[in-house]
Amino acid sequence: MSASSKGKGGARAGRAKVDELRQAQKAKERRSRLILIGAVTTVVALIAGVVGFTVWRDVSTRPSLDAVKKFDVTREHTTEPATYEQSPPVGGDHHPAWLNCGVYPQPVPDELAVHSLEHGAVWVTYRPDLPADQVTALEDAIPDTYMVLSPREGLPSPVVASAWGTQIELTGADDPRLEVFIKEFRQGPNTPEPGAACTGGSDGELPTTTG
Repeated sequence: MSASSKGKGGARAGRAKVDELRQAQKAKERRSRLILIGAVTTVVALIAGVVGFTVWRDVSTRPSLDAVKKFDVTREHTTEPATYEQSPPVGGDHHPAWLNCGVYPQPVPDELAVHSLEHGAVWVTYRPDLPADQVTALEDAIPDTYMVLSPREGLPSPVVASAWGTQIELTGADDPRLEVFIKEFRQGPNTPEPGAACTGGSDGELPTTTG
């Protein structure tokens, strides 16, 4: 065999070896990509599983609002004394002035509180004989805005939470449904005038005239 033939054969063998190495490297890279994709997929699946379980757990352990009562109510302004089918009322005709949101140590006029409900407030009422520590707990539990807290005679339960067209009777300040009700219905989907003022109105006195 000539030197030239030997040289060509060696060159082909060298190229074959290089191609073999390249193919091996590509195969290795493919395996690495597959392993990486598999690892990422596993991590994503685990995260999704943890998030899904957390959401399920939160939903499954969330206090039920099945006891919420819903009512159809009117919403006209009137300066005449109003009567309501519910006590506390959850809506209806009401005074043109609204009740400033906040904590009241004395009962408040229904006509003013109903107007605040129309603006998206939640009105929490409690029996006057509710222990002082529970009243303090209620004060601590309610948000700073779009909330009214006041005592009321003749309640069907120790604490009652009302929003526009909705109401729930609660066992006390520690009833976990209170927090859920507030989150659901304060400025909630039933609010006729969400975002309307909850300040700049009356501090609890029923105005004799309106401006």
